[in-house]
Amino acid sequence: MPMPSLKHLLPGLALTLSGIAGTAQAQNHPFGSHHQPYHASTLSVSAGTAAADSATADFYWKWKSRYVVAGCQAGDYRIKASTGDGAYVVSEGQGYGMLITVMMAGQDPQAQTIFDGLHRYNLRHPSQNNPDLLAWAQDVNCRDILDHDSATDGDLDIAYALLLAHKQWGSNGSINYAAEATRVLNAIAQSNINPTTRLVNLGDWASLLEEDAPDYYYATRSSDWMLGHFRGFIGHASTDWSQVLSAHQTLIEKMQTTYASSTGLVPDFIINTQTTPRPAPAEFLEAPYDGSYSWNACRVPWRLGIDAAISGDTRSRNSASLISRWIRGKTGGRPNNIRAGYYLNGTAIESYNDMVFLAPFAVAATVDSGGQAWLDSLWNQIVSTAPTEDYYGDTIKLLVMLSVSRNWMTP
Repeated sequence: MPMPSLKHLLPGLALTLSGIAGTAQAQNHPFGSHHQPYHASTLSVSAGTAAADSATADFYWKWKSRYVVAGCQAGDYRIKASTGDGAYVVSEGQGYGMLITVMMAGQDPQAQTIFDGLHRYNLRHPSQNNPDLLAWAQDVNCRDILDHDSATDGDLDIAYALLLAHKQWGSNGSINYAAEATRVLNAIAQSNINPTTRLVNLGDWASLLEEDAPDYYYATRSSDWMLGHFRGFIGHASTDWSQVLSAHQTLIEKMQTTYASSTGLVPDFIINTQTTPRPAPAEFLEAPYDGSYSWNACRVPWRLGIDAAISGDTRSRNSASLISRWIRGKTGGRPNNIRAGYYLNGTAIESYNDMVFLAPFAVAATVDSGGQAWLDSLWNQIVSTAPTEDYYGDTIKLLVMLSVSRNWMTP
C-alpha cells in the first residue's frame, strides 16, 4: 500500500474550535513543568526557558485552530491533514495530535478531551489486517480510503502517546490508557516488527507479502526509527524492545558509515535489510528520491535527536551529532541555506527551503557540542516563521518546539 509523498500535502484551511466543549482536567506533568530531565550535556536555547515555553504555547494555539477538527461522531476529533490524494485524515497525523495534546495538558484545559476524541476516532477505523492498528487514511466524511491497512509510524506514535496519557492522567477514567497502549503495542509486535531483522516494517500490509514481495517485506522507512519510543516501550507488553532499539541503532550506524560517512544522512527507504541493507531505488514506494534524504527522512534528526537529548545514549548522540555537524557546515550556520532534500553525499535536491526540513535539525543540534550558535539560529528561525497552512510542516515544527523547549515526555 504505497504511502503518498508528503511533499504533495495541500495546505489546510484555518478553522477555529469555538464549538469544542471541555473542562479543565487534572494532570500530573503540566506543560512548562519540565519534569523530564534531559542529559546534562544537552544544549538549551539561549533565549531561556520562559521564552521557549511561551513561543511553543503560542504556536500550539495557532496549530490547534488550524488542524484539530471534529470527527463525524459526537465527541470524536481528528487532525486535518488534507493530502493531495484525497486523504483528509492520516494515521500519522492522529499520532502526532495525540503526542501534542498529552504534552500540552495544563496549557490547554481541553487537552484530555481532544486526546480522548482522537483515540475514539481511531477505534472506529481499524486496519483490515490487524484491527488493533489504525487504517491509515480517511476522507472528509470519515470513510476509509486508499486501502484499509496500517502505516507503522502512526501506530508507534499512538502507542507512545497512550503510555504518556497514563503517566499524565492515570488510567482510572473513561479510557484505560495503559491497557490501550498494551493492546496497540502487542499489535505492533505482531504486525510491524520483522521477526528476522527486528526492524519496523512499512505497515501491517508488508508483513503479509514475504512470498510475493520480499523487497517490501525486508524494507524499512527511516522516519519510523523512533529510538526514544522503542526505549520507552521497554518493559511494556511482551516484546523485547531493547532488541528492537539495538537493531535500529546498528542499521543507522551501518547506513551512515557505508553511504553517508561525511553527512550522516539516511535515505527515506532502506531495502535488503535481511542481508546487505542499502538505499531503495527510485520509485521504490513513493517518489524518485526514495533512496535519498527526502520528505520522509527529514524527520530523522528529530527522532534521533530527542532520544539522544534525553537518554544521553552514546550511539544515538553520535548518529545525531554527525548529521548536525554536517548541516551546520553545509549551510555556513545559516538556516535559510537549508534545502528541501539532499542526496546522501550532501548535494541538494531542491533549491528551496521548507520548515519540515529546517526544524528537525534543531533537535539534532541540541546534542552537537559545537552547535550552540547553530541551535539558537535555528530556534530563532523556527519561532519567527509564521504558520504555513501546511499540516506537515506546521505539525513537525510544533513537535520540534516541544522537544527543544524541554517539554517532551517519556513514559
